[in-house]
Amino acid sequence: MSVKSFSLSPLPIDRRKLLIGGAGAAAGLLLPNRLQAQTKLQITEGNVAPLPIAITNFVPGSPSDGEVGNGVTQVITNNLKRSGLFNPIDQAAFIERIGNIDVAPQFQNWKTINAQALVTGRMTRQPDGRLKAEFRLWDVASGQQLTGQQYFTSPEYWRRIAHIISDQIYERLTGDKGYFDSRVVFVDETGAKERRVKRLAIMDQDGANVRYLTRGSDLVLTPRFSPNSQEITYMEFGQGDPKVYLYNIETGQREIVGNFPGMTFAPRFSPDGQRVIMSLQQGGNSNLFVMDLRSRSTTRLTDTPAIDTSPSYSPDGTRICFESDRGGKPQIYVMSASGGAAQRISFSKDDTSGSYSTPVWSPRGDYIAFTKQGGGQFAIGIMKPDGSGERILTAGFHNEGPTFAPNGRVVMFFRDPGGAGGPSLYSVDISGRNEQKVPTPGYASDPAWSPLLSSTSG
Repeated sequence: MSVKSFSLSPLPIDRRKLLIGGAGAAAGLLLPNRLQAQTKLQITEGNVAPLPIAITNFVPGSPSDGEVGNGVTQVITNNLKRSGLFNPIDQAAFIERIGNIDVAPQFQNWKTINAQALVTGRMTRQPDGRLKAEFRLWDVASGQQLTGQQYFTSPEYWRRIAHIISDQIYERLTGDKGYFDSRVVFVDETGAKERRVKRLAIMDQDGANVRYLTRGSDLVLTPRFSPNSQEITYMEFGQGDPKVYLYNIETGQREIVGNFPGMTFAPRFSPDGQRVIMSLQQGGNSNLFVMDLRSRSTTRLTDTPAIDTSPSYSPDGTRICFESDRGGKPQIYVMSASGGAAQRISFSKDDTSGSYSTPVWSPRGDYIAFTKQGGGQFAIGIMKPDGSGERILTAGFHNEGPTFAPNGRVVMFFRDPGGAGGPSLYSVDISGRNEQKVPTPGYASDPAWSPLLSSTSG
C-alpha cells in the first residue's frame, strides 16, 4: 500500500508559476476481468451500465485544507460522471467515512453499496505553502490497491491536480488514456446576431478557467492546437484578406504565418508541429498548401479546378484527409501528405443529396470525424480512414466542426439552433451515446481540443 516516487516534468500552463512534482506506483495488479471487461465495453458499446465507483472526500491534512479537498473530490466526480463510463455513488449512501487513507478501507462496507472501485485521497498544506495531493484507487472485490500517487502544486492549481488524478483513474480502469487534463480553444460569441463579437478563448475541458486571447476587434475563425506545444494557429479577418497566425498561449505573443495572395482557410498543424497545412483560394478554386514553419517555404499539394479545403493530418503524418467538391458535391478524400492521387472515402447512401465536410483525423488514427449534410440536417459522424464503418453520432438542424479529445474517444462540436440565439458546444462519445452540453460563458463555436497537457510538457 506504499506510494513510491517518480518525477513529473514541469507542466505547461505557465512554467514560471507552476511546477508539479509527482510520486506514484501502480501496484502491478491487473483489474479483475469482470471489472476490466465492463469498463472496456462502456467505451465501445452504447448499452452497458456505467461502472459504479465511490469517490470519498479527500481527507484534509489540516482544517484549512477541507475546502480544497472537497473541491478536488467534486472535480474528479464530475469528470468521471461526464465521461459516461462511470456512475459515482451518492456519498449519502456511504457506510464508512474515510479518515486515514493509509489504513485499508473496510471493503465489505463498499461491497454493500455495490461499489466496484473506490477512490480515497488527502490534501495537505506543506510548510512552503504548496499543496500535497495524494490518492489511492482500490478494487473493492479483491481489496487490492490498483494505483497510488502524490503530487505537489501551488494552491491555485488544485483543479489541475484533480484533472490529472481523474486521468489516472480513467486509464487504470479502462485501459485507455484519459482526457481530463486538457483544454479547449474556441470562438466566444457575444452580442446581437447581426453585430456578433467573436473572440478567441481557451478553457479547461470542463468549462472552467476561461481566458480570452483576442479582444474581438477582428473576426477570428478555426483555431487549432499544436500537437506538441502550447501554440495555436487560427485565421483572422482584419483589414483585407484573412491571415493565418500562430499564437503562443504561454507568452501571449503572436506572429503571422505568412502573407499569401488571395483568401486563406482552415490552417492546421502537422503532428510534429513543424508545419502548417492550409487551403489557399486563387480565383474560383482553392488548393492545399503546406508551410514549413522554420524555413517558411511553401509546397503546393493539390492543383485542381475544384475547392480543396479543411485538410487534417493522420497522427503519423504520412497522410491527410480533406474536403473537396471535385466530384460535384463536397466529399472527403485521403491522399499522401506529400501530395499525389487522392482517394474519395465518403459515399452517402443517397449519393444525390449527401455531402461531407470538416474532416478531422482521430489522435488514435482509427477514425475520421466529419460533418454530413443532407435532408435538411447536419450530422456529426465518424468513419474509418478507408471510408468503412460510417457511424452518425448526432444529428440536428446545424451541427458542425468536430474535434477529438486527446484519447480519441470523445468528439466535441458546436450546434447552432438558428433564430435569435447562438451556437453552443457539445460532446458525444464515439459510440454515439452520452451527448453533453459543454458549459461556456456565452455562445461558442469552432472548438479545438488540446493534447494532454502533461504530454506536451518539458
